[in-house]
Amino acid sequence: MAHAAPTAGGPATRLPTPDVFSDHTHKVARYAIPVVLGLVYGYWAAANRRSGGEITGWNILFGFVTALAFIVLCIAVALLAPRLKRELHSLTKSAFAGAAFGFLYSQTGASVLRCTVMALLITAAVFAVFFYRYYTHEDAEGNPLPR
Repeated sequence: MAHAAPTAGGPATRLPTPDVFSDHTHKVARYAIPVVLGLVYGYWAAANRRSGGEITGWNILFGFVTALAFIVLCIAVALLAPRLKRELHSLTKSAFAGAAFGFLYSQTGASVLRCTVMALLITAAVFAVFFYRYYTHEDAEGNPLPR
């Protein structure tokens, strides 16, 4: 097994990971990913609402309106959240995830109380993951920690 040779200045420094995509690809992906996720989300919500019944025009309209709302909110969260401190950054993203899950779950016909509890559980779990990630990778001002 090969190991990195130590350097004169101390332990070997970690090289930054290469960016394999161009700036243009990143700009397109910033909006293409929420659009694709929104279309999947809208289809899923419409499928939950019809409960395996026939597809109607109102069901299709519901799916597209749901997809549009998801896309707009997803892009808004993606643009707003990084500007916030790590606690609010985590809370914003987790609240969006919990609300999105709660809405999908409500389309199955479950009670409002059950949907709310499930959404809050998802929000808490996602918050814990995001907060841990930002807490271990950023300083208190939101700057990336040196590696």
